[in-house]
This record gives sequence, structure tokens and C-alpha cells, in this order.
Amino acid sequence: MTAVGETLHATTVAIDGGGLLILGPSGAGKSSLALRLVSLGAALVSDDRTRLTVVGGELRATCPNPDLQGLIEVRGVGVLRAPALPSAVIRLVADLGQPEPDRLPPRRTVTILGVALPLVLHPQNDHLPDALMLYLRHGRQA
Repeated sequence: MTAVGETLHATTVAIDGGGLLILGPSGAGKSSLALRLVSLGAALVSDDRTRLTVVGGELRATCPNPDLQGLIEVRGVGVLRAPALPSAVIRLVADLGQPEPDRLPPRRTVTILGVALPLVLHPQNDHLPDALMLYLRHGRQA
């Protein structure tokens, strides 16, 4: 079976084995969000560039450059080493380039390489890292 794939301008972390793909334009805070999630117990899969492949109907993320695996750029501090995993199956997508207008948003999805995934937009508050940890560990009610 041949895997379909592409490389995106995105950052990926894994929380209890489930991958979170963080999208957004340059400067949107992808690495900052990943840094906060790593400090809360996530593992870094890739920073700034993520290689995505579809195998067996699942979207798998890896670091496209093995020399950069486990490294995260922190503006104003430098490039830091982080706990890392070589890959993760994406279970959730966060798009920091789209603001969340709703207090209780509807379930949203995004399709990447033919795989539909739950999507969270960027809420205008500071609890996003904590909320994403809970979402991946315990799910969403409604």
C-alpha cells in the first residue's frame, strides 16, 4: 500500500498518544502553543513543518527532517530540546489562524488528505492549552 502525503507549515504534539496538528500563519503562535503543551506533559512530534501521510485511513504526522526532531524554536530564547515522539496519529486539529466567535461552538471538522478530523478554532482567551489537553485526554461532550 502506498502512503499519500504532504508537508504542511504546522506544528504537531502528542498527548497520551493522540496527535494534535496546530495550523496557522507565521507568527500565529503555533510553537508557543506547542511549548505550553509540552510543559503540561505533551511530546513534540514536529515544530514548524509537519509531514503528513495517510496510512490505513489514518493521518500520521512526523518531522520531515530527522535532524530537527525533538527541537522547538522559542522566540527570544533559542532552539530548545523537548521530549519527543517520532510520529503520532492526528486526532484533533487546532487552527490558530481562525478566531472562534462562539462561546459554545458547534462541532467542526476539517478534511486533510481525505481524512475528516475534529477542528478547534482559536478562542479569544488564554486557556486553550489546558482545554486541548482535556479534549485529547477525555473528549468533548457536545
